Amino acid sequence: MASEPVNVNEFGELARRVLPKMIYDFYAGGAEDEWTLRENIAAFQRIRLRPRILIDVSQVDLSTTILGFKISAPIMVAPTAMHKLAHPEGESATAMGAAAAGTIMVLSFSSTSTVEEVAGSCDAVRFFQLYIYKNRSISALIVQRAERAGYKAIVLTADTPKLGRREADIRNKLVVPNLKILEGLISVDIDSEKGSGLASYASKTLDSSFSWKDIKWLQSITHLPILIKGILTAEDVELAIQAGAAGIIVSNHGARQLDFAPASITVLEEVVHAVQGRVPVLFDGGIRRGTDIFKALALGAQAVLVGRPVIFGLAVEGERGVKKVLDMLHDELELAMSLSGCCSVKDITRSHVQTEHEMLRSLL
Repeated sequence: MASEPVNVNEFGELARRVLPKMIYDFYAGGAEDEWTLRENIAAFQRIRLRPRILIDVSQVDLSTTILGFKISAPIMVAPTAMHKLAHPEGESATAMGAAAAGTIMVLSFSSTSTVEEVAGSCDAVRFFQLYIYKNRSISALIVQRAERAGYKAIVLTADTPKLGRREADIRNKLVVPNLKILEGLISVDIDSEKGSGLASYASKTLDSSFSWKDIKWLQSITHLPILIKGILTAEDVELAIQAGAAGIIVSNHGARQLDFAPASITVLEEVVHAVQGRVPVLFDGGIRRGTDIFKALALGAQAVLVGRPVIFGLAVEGERGVKKVLDMLHDELELAMSLSGCCSVKDITRSHVQTEHEMLRSLL
């Protein structure tokens, strides 16, 4: 690509060129046939916008608050694993790019930097994403370290009792690097000769017995609010709120877990209706354009999380690439709001979008 990228998809293409195939496939790939991976993006394209005209949009404010923390736009950095595979500065570069963009980064439990290193990289609000290990004392220790380091919330990834079948990683015999965040806490023999090293690692560490009743245990080891990530149904909304969740993240894990699970955007409204305003609803999955963010906000999300585009920006240009990706999405969202007659994120309403079902009904 001779010129500078002008959208986040072009960052993805540049990342494909600069990263080793095994690493790019790890970041870009999904589960099994990757139907849900494709659908996460395609489902957005089936939602139409309903712009309003002749509204004064000379001043457009994208800022919002999440759990009381103000961010420049309703765009956060999703938890993604092993950033040093993409860039030598790893999660610290991502954190600095997010801070420069004025938003919240969610640091992954599968980080190649420690919680303290990332916290010390810059002054910003950060959340910490958590997996529950069979040895729960490891998970507890990392949570407590994150709390001491100033992280402001825990994001419990709840859709991973086992790792999804990621066939690109199996073919490539993915080699898992040292997870510095867990250095000195765990030692696992990983066999990547028979397939994905990550799958081998996950099978030996993830606690598949963790269930709703165990949320109380998690609440007992931290004072931080707990958001539950991976909810796709109204039924699980009720269980999450009963368990004391401070927020819900609609997510299918970037289509990396259960293939033929629904695209996140297709179930967002179901979750929002079930929540009934009791806790914040965030959205994750398939964001590639500012118009995607606009659609998610119109369907009830308070903010979106962006994963792969941020990683691809990191791979191409480090901290600068992360900020560029976030700025691109910010600017595209601002334009979409202006052209739809919205001066603030609160002005974006359900009436601004038409879903595929509504379009079909209009033809009957």
